[in-house]
Amino acid sequence: MRNYVLKRLGQAVLVLWAAYTLSYLLLSALPGDAVTNRVQNPEAQISPESAQALLEYYGLDRPLWEQYLGSLIAVFDGDLGFSLTNGTSVTELIGDALPSTLALTGLALVFGIVVAAVLAIVINYAPWRWLRGVAGSIPALFGSVPTFVVGVLALQFLSFGLHLIPSTDDGSFVALLAPAATLGALISAPLAQVLSTSIARVRAMPFVHVLHARGASESYAFRRGVLRNSSLPVLTLLGLACGELIAGSVVTEAVYARPGLGQLTVNAVSTQDLPVLQGVVLVATVAYVSVNLVVDLAYPFIDPRILVEGKTRRVPAARIRRKVPIPVVIGHRETGVVAVPAPRELSLEVSMP
Repeated sequence: MRNYVLKRLGQAVLVLWAAYTLSYLLLSALPGDAVTNRVQNPEAQISPESAQALLEYYGLDRPLWEQYLGSLIAVFDGDLGFSLTNGTSVTELIGDALPSTLALTGLALVFGIVVAAVLAIVINYAPWRWLRGVAGSIPALFGSVPTFVVGVLALQFLSFGLHLIPSTDDGSFVALLAPAATLGALISAPLAQVLSTSIARVRAMPFVHVLHARGASESYAFRRGVLRNSSLPVLTLLGLACGELIAGSVVTEAVYARPGLGQLTVNAVSTQDLPVLQGVVLVATVAYVSVNLVVDLAYPFIDPRILVEGKTRRVPAARIRRKVPIPVVIGHRETGVVAVPAPRELSLEVSMP
């Protein structure tokens, strides 16, 4: 177990470093930045001395590898730099926007899991065929409709039509329900599809038939056997779905005018504020890697065979020589059969799985 945990931790650190390095190189390859565009703008009327001071302050006059090493060392110290547009600390900007996004994605995750579980149970256990067919078509519907379309329709009917939710975020819990439901529908489709398929596969396994043969009800077999054995594929997909939540929050927050990482990202892209973009990418990567690390560490508690890492451990065949009593039949059809044990030496091949 210790080797398994250390291996997963090492992989998480490697993914974080690779994501930060790749995002830094890609963002640095973009033409221009906020400071350079401001310096080169003739309407800004910045003197050459002030322009040089700005470039030196943000380190834009140094080679790319020096900028990268400096930013990487600063990340380990918890310093993400400063915004190129207003000079505010990137850590402060992300700290102000992160709670709203966490509330949105957390509630959306709960909504998506609940909807996916209900759909998967209805698809496999509903007594009516038409209901199973309707429930089976909902994941495909949720997966094919874009997030912004669902958001605009929900905003049109719930806010402007029925006046159930505010059109803009006012900090209330009611204003959070529609964005969370819109974002949760994004991940409920693949979760419901995978969970329903996994439940159908596990229900066809022999141990479930044995439970029913021993008198177990359908609900007991589902709680004690089917649910646990069908949850591993869903856990894997759940870790990947967190990345979709982070990406979908950008669109959802823009549709519902919610402050958060989504709005911060949109503003940073429009102004080419590279330090803010780098900080948002780093935070999103940390969240994604952390969720997948928790999922990986939860695997052995659900299925201890994961610790074997897919390899079947076999003990080499051992030749065992021992005295085995072999019955020797002596007798007659009319008098009956008498079995007399007589020792005889045998060679047995034993293969331990």
